[in-house]
Amino acid sequence: MTSSTADASSNHHSLRAELETLTTEAFRPELSQIDRLSTLEIAKIMNAEDATVPTAVATQLPRIAAAIDAVAEHMARGGRLIYAGAGTAGRLGVLDASECPPTFNTDPSEVVGLIAGGPSAMVTSVEGAEDSKELAEADLKELSLTPDDTVVGVSASGRTPYAVGAVEHARARGALTIGLSCNAHSALAAAAEHGIEIVVGPELLTGSTRLKAGTAQKLVLNMLSTITMIRLGKTYGNLMVDVRASNEKLRARSRRIVALATGASDEEIEQALAATDGEVKNAILTILGGVDGPTAARLLEESDGHLRAALAASTS
Repeated sequence: MTSSTADASSNHHSLRAELETLTTEAFRPELSQIDRLSTLEIAKIMNAEDATVPTAVATQLPRIAAAIDAVAEHMARGGRLIYAGAGTAGRLGVLDASECPPTFNTDPSEVVGLIAGGPSAMVTSVEGAEDSKELAEADLKELSLTPDDTVVGVSASGRTPYAVGAVEHARARGALTIGLSCNAHSALAAAAEHGIEIVVGPELLTGSTRLKAGTAQKLVLNMLSTITMIRLGKTYGNLMVDVRASNEKLRARSRRIVALATGASDEEIEQALAATDGEVKNAILTILGGVDGPTAARLLEESDGHLRAALAASTS
């Protein structure tokens, strides 16, 4: 056996031993005959498994809330929210980031998803990419991190070098860091300022962390982005008043949002949207505050985009 082959074998044994200690990789002997069950029986088992995820998330809500408050504070200063992960975790981060512009009218540069191996890794596995801390450092260097930015490392195992490396690099540069994993006492949580560990237990299919672990990560990422945007004034109550009307469905939704917020007639809504270049938040302010389009824009700018504050200013 050559030296390189021996080294590779040693590394494989070491990694296998490490994986065997992870809850997300544990084997469940009670499910070893699952392939012999009926489709309905398997579906019932899987559904029951999924139902345990919100409970696991609930145990971490105080940590999640603290992280969100920190993110909102940083983003209010002009910082960005950056997700970094590999495989399923990376894809979930990219998904959450890509949905922020149409939902909250954020610039694509404000919420960013980085996946090990680059955009092509969204649909095709890039071998070895997740094993490189250096790759994470290189990806983040392209973004020129500042202390106002937030980097969220996402990894079901909590050991993925790409995610851990991203958090370590970001923290060394003074950025806010969050580590989201699905195993307790993870290296990722330890490396981050805010560690969030959603322990969902072993998967239905041994080691398939796109299942419960993926669901848990999706739930937490939804919270991070959505509640941060609420804190930043991107909503009015539970209405998406910063929605970007980029297609017919969203244009119809924009009119419905103005109607729900104001109770105005269709004619008033059309006039308000015309006076504000289709900006939902501005249109609501013109109706409820009794101001014109330019005044609405000024009041919102002075209120850092918070509609309630702008409304209070318009009637004072």
